Amino acid sequence: MQSPADRPTPPPGCPAHENGQNHRTPLYTGALSADSAGVYDRLRKFGPAAPVELAPGVEASLVTDYAAALHVLQNPDMFPRDARRWRALNEGRVPADSPVRPMMEYLPGPLMADGAEHLRLRQAMTDSLARVDTHRLTRLVDRSTKFLISQFEAQGRVDLVGNYAQLVPLLVFNELFGCPGEIGDRVVYGISGMFDGANADEAKQILIGALAELVQLKHSKPGDDITSWLLEHPAALTDEEMIPQLIQLMGAGMQPLADLIASALLVILRPDDQNGGELLVEDAIDSVLWNNPPIANYAAHYPVQDVDLGGSKLDAGDPVLISFAAANSDPSLSTSRQTLSRRAHLAWGAGPHACPAKDPARLITARAIEILLNQLPDLELAVDQDKLVFTPGPFHVAVTELPARFTRPVREEARPTPRAAAAPGSSGPQREQTSAAPQQKGFWSGFLSWWKG
Repeated sequence: MQSPADRPTPPPGCPAHENGQNHRTPLYTGALSADSAGVYDRLRKFGPAAPVELAPGVEASLVTDYAAALHVLQNPDMFPRDARRWRALNEGRVPADSPVRPMMEYLPGPLMADGAEHLRLRQAMTDSLARVDTHRLTRLVDRSTKFLISQFEAQGRVDLVGNYAQLVPLLVFNELFGCPGEIGDRVVYGISGMFDGANADEAKQILIGALAELVQLKHSKPGDDITSWLLEHPAALTDEEMIPQLIQLMGAGMQPLADLIASALLVILRPDDQNGGELLVEDAIDSVLWNNPPIANYAAHYPVQDVDLGGSKLDAGDPVLISFAAANSDPSLSTSRQTLSRRAHLAWGAGPHACPAKDPARLITARAIEILLNQLPDLELAVDQDKLVFTPGPFHVAVTELPARFTRPVREEARPTPRAAAAPGSSGPQREQTSAAPQQKGFWSGFLSWWKG
């Protein structure tokens, strides 16, 4: 295996030659949200994996090739997930305040475990998820969506991201995990802040503190919820292991699920000449999972040795991320995508770390969209598509607002919107929030009060 210094000079026409051997494409500038297809096309010129910068000073390789992505995902012995192998972090070369550190630093849970330890932790997760009754989950989605629609149906307009797509999974997950009001409010704030990258470290600490309280609560008062089932599992998870388990289950579910709901709604509501007529909800979901997966770039692996991945040189201990979005749109699949299973995409991952909750996620997404369209059958976009704004971060590309309009139904006056607040621990007067659900500190408490009332 050649060292980086021994590698031959790239030939003329190669991006590495034109931009310098150390050129890295930044993924944090907004280029992905502006033209993700163009960015991935340029990255493919480097080979199966391209040098990128996730945030200032945070370097990685991004796998854009479908076959190469499968190879990395399915070979944990060569490409483990343990972030303690991250060479640049260990050498102090990653800025302490980098917004991507909370999403990439090591946590002692299944996301960054390998081998037998991963199997033990994942078994506790899959067994607990299997105890969620489908009928109960459906009723919970129905109840949550009924509450949300009641908050805006009298207005005739709504932001389908901030007032619906982001809130459905928050309500559903807080109930499934047995979060009481105030703990659930902090969980909402923490998870949203970590994904957005704004005050990510503060958000992470708030989330960890809230989950630690939840674990202690379930020790003393177990319930019919996933948190209690994890504590009861024969894997005998410690409290230190419980928090990463909950972060993975809730964090990997809430924000990506919100993005999936919003993106599928955009596919359905966009002009018919772009989607070939009305789409079935399931078809819209599959379209998003293939073409705009909720997690576009993630799943960091750390090679145990220098490796040649189809001509792309990867150094031991340097993060290798999977671009699920680029792999799904790999030009080599263009002639076979029609014959592939509609679920052969990599949006749920693959290999030992594949998403364990894809079936509940599809159920929640489909049900939330169906109920909304049935309740508001003339729902339509309120702005031109070219006016929509998308997230600028490296991990996902999602619409930040989705303004829509509809005919106001003739019904009783909608219940008042739950009181909103700023981040936990803030002081001063509170103001009403019309969108940006992550800032609604009291939203979960408001939902519980509404339902019990």
